[in-house]
Amino acid sequence: MIETLVPAPETAEAGAAPKRLFIKTYGCQMNVYDSERMADVLRPLGYVATDTAEDADFVILNTCHIREKAAEKVYSELGKLRELKEAREGGMTIAVAGCVAQAEGEEIMRRQPAVDLVVGPQAYHQLPELLTRTARARGERIGADFAPVDKFDALTVERIGARGGEGVTAFLTVQEGCDKFCTFCVVPYTRGAEWSRPVADVVAEARALADRGVREVTLLGQNVNAYDGEGPDGKPSSLARLAYALAEIPRLDRIRYTTSHPNDMSDDLIAAHGELDALMPWLHLPVQSGSDRILRLMNRKHGRQKYFDLVERIREARPDMALSGDFIVGFPGETDADFEQTMDLVRRVNYASAFSFMYSPRPGTPAATMAAQAPDAVSRARLHALQALLTEQQVAFNQSRAGMTMPVLFERKGRHGAQAIGRSPWLQSVHVEDADHLIGRIVPVEIERGQQNSLTGRLMSEHTLPLKQRDAARRAIGAQTSGA
Repeated sequence: MIETLVPAPETAEAGAAPKRLFIKTYGCQMNVYDSERMADVLRPLGYVATDTAEDADFVILNTCHIREKAAEKVYSELGKLRELKEAREGGMTIAVAGCVAQAEGEEIMRRQPAVDLVVGPQAYHQLPELLTRTARARGERIGADFAPVDKFDALTVERIGARGGEGVTAFLTVQEGCDKFCTFCVVPYTRGAEWSRPVADVVAEARALADRGVREVTLLGQNVNAYDGEGPDGKPSSLARLAYALAEIPRLDRIRYTTSHPNDMSDDLIAAHGELDALMPWLHLPVQSGSDRILRLMNRKHGRQKYFDLVERIREARPDMALSGDFIVGFPGETDADFEQTMDLVRRVNYASAFSFMYSPRPGTPAATMAAQAPDAVSRARLHALQALLTEQQVAFNQSRAGMTMPVLFERKGRHGAQAIGRSPWLQSVHVEDADHLIGRIVPVEIERGQQNSLTGRLMSEHTLPLKQRDAARRAIGAQTSGA
């Protein structure tokens, strides 16, 4: 989970007692983005940051429904907040936002009367209105069923969010919802059908971020490469066309996107990875299983060979591409042979990083009622074996960076002295001494060694690379990394 803090509002009345907001964020990057935008819409009401719920006038739990027993964890947290609310002089306003709120809004209000507001992921732009109604002890306390277009239309282009506008990287939601209906997934039921923001709106928000010092954006969507927002010509635009438009923004040097579905990895998007320097050579491309039989039960609508072919085409377009993935073990009906097919796929693809989980049923999803649910002990043993292989691949990938010189975007100060932490083109954290004066700049760094979760390097020069990485620079880096 990520605890999100709110900057002091510029619009608070002089001399007015500040109101304090604490947002606790669970789950994916899209929830992080949503938490930042909730902070933005509450700024005009005079909220300032607090580090703990104990000090807060307003606490928001921005929830995720993907993990097992997600709702129960929320209820446990709400029990603690209820005690704080009762003990705190002046009380406290408590809100539940996000996907658990969308799925179980009425139940939350029934089980935990201390909750004042329940706000689904498409309705957080109504927080000021709902908060005002609650303060007046009247009006509806649940806001969940709104179209995504309503939410984005209500938000300003300007963003401050949780980091006070000082970060050099930012998330940017461009697409919401999913039409794939994988049998294990609740997203279509909590986030709704696929919907994409218009290109002009995304570009305007990205331009505002760049003006505030953001050098890298990560485009977010439950199924981001299904993006088809309205383009300048009034026709649907692809994610590739959106990436080209964003790459024209001055000082916006890097573009990433997540999460993708193999079926929506289009020809123009693959080509863009070979042509557009701003698109970073790191791709999260979940496959979930290496067994065709299990993929059919999951309703993934692709097989292992299609995935292999896709990976080959991507690497042909961008030889230095690093892949990340998602895997579920212990899916209903999975046999030892099915699991071995997953291990075989992992060995053949060779991932730079990955997320892996034991299957857990989600109420309301088709897989929850499937026969032959795997015993926990079997699933746990498979997960340990898979994670050992994935960790081995991740360590090998990071160690293979040693000796390379790569452009690093410095993001923040490190823990020691003048140390700074940056981000490699492959999304690795890079620790460099005597570099804290370079935050916000892209600088050549020679990598000295790679660890499991990070790289260590040294400065080659204090001269920044060009704002837009030139073809020659990328080819030089690609020559070092091809075949890695």
